[in-house]
Amino acid sequence: MKRRIFCATAALATGLCLGTTAVAQTKWDFATAYPAFNFHSKNNEQFVKDVDAATGGALKITPHFGASLFKMPEIKRAVQTGNAQMGEFFLVSFQNEAQMFGLDGLPFLVKNYEEAYKLYQAQKPHLQKLLDKQGQVLLYSVAWPPQSIYSNKPIRSAADLKGLKWRVYSPTTARIGELVGAQPVTIQEAELSQALATGVIEGLITSSATGADNKLYENLKHFYNVRAWIPKNAVTVNKKAFLALSKEHQQAVLKAAAAAEERGWAESRKVDERSLQVLRDGGMKVEEPSAQLMTDLAKVGETVVQEWADKAGPDGKAVLEAFRTGGK
Repeated sequence: MKRRIFCATAALATGLCLGTTAVAQTKWDFATAYPAFNFHSKNNEQFVKDVDAATGGALKITPHFGASLFKMPEIKRAVQTGNAQMGEFFLVSFQNEAQMFGLDGLPFLVKNYEEAYKLYQAQKPHLQKLLDKQGQVLLYSVAWPPQSIYSNKPIRSAADLKGLKWRVYSPTTARIGELVGAQPVTIQEAELSQALATGVIEGLITSSATGADNKLYENLKHFYNVRAWIPKNAVTVNKKAFLALSKEHQQAVLKAAAAAEERGWAESRKVDERSLQVLRDGGMKVEEPSAQLMTDLAKVGETVVQEWADKAGPDGKAVLEAFRTGGK
């Protein structure tokens, strides 16, 4: 009798253990600084759903939008240290850490999405190597719409930017401000509306999407479609957290990441068109830049690209060569 009771108890315990194993989950936190309605955030949310489906719920990723987990400048470091398993950050903001992070913020190096993607393919191996050394795995990178000029006054040439309180978000935007004689002010996206409303900044260069999301038309009335560069966000995962997954689940994450990258680039194009219309509907004057302004900015761009290449060294020269020759 005692033997039967023991066996039954053992069987029950085994069953409970098996049941616990069957529903065991790995949980990741995904830190991002953008609001849930931003197109990057929606793309990230679909990635999370894809991973959940592919792993049968075994890997649960919780996205934290709007800098609710970490502020934008803190996210990359949080992933490196494992305080967040995943994160999204704006590559060019970390140019001072490594010049390669600032490559896609160089003025007029690319003219369109096709060239921007080609530049990314040349840059990608270097990014992967850099991030690997920092204990991260690059999952995917998605472009913002092209960066253009917003101002509280008409801008016909670079001379009109002199003295303007100019929002910067990277070493390159700060350098451009310096070269044209503007007054650089570092402002994160979450602070844009307040900074404009209080006169802390009077102009900036950013995407049509950022302008639409933050209703910049409420404080600024001029938009010049200079399409100066097409920067990217990177989504990374802590390397230890990734390697702790089974090979099957690693592949599921990478497959979902590849889909997110393709989907995100396609959506960026659509968002640019929609956002320009939002700016117009909000009362902003959306126009093409004057020939003089483009000539002035092109000269600034040549200076910035050359300075970057000098600082970036052999890797910088190699990636520029690979981009310009198509790897040939």
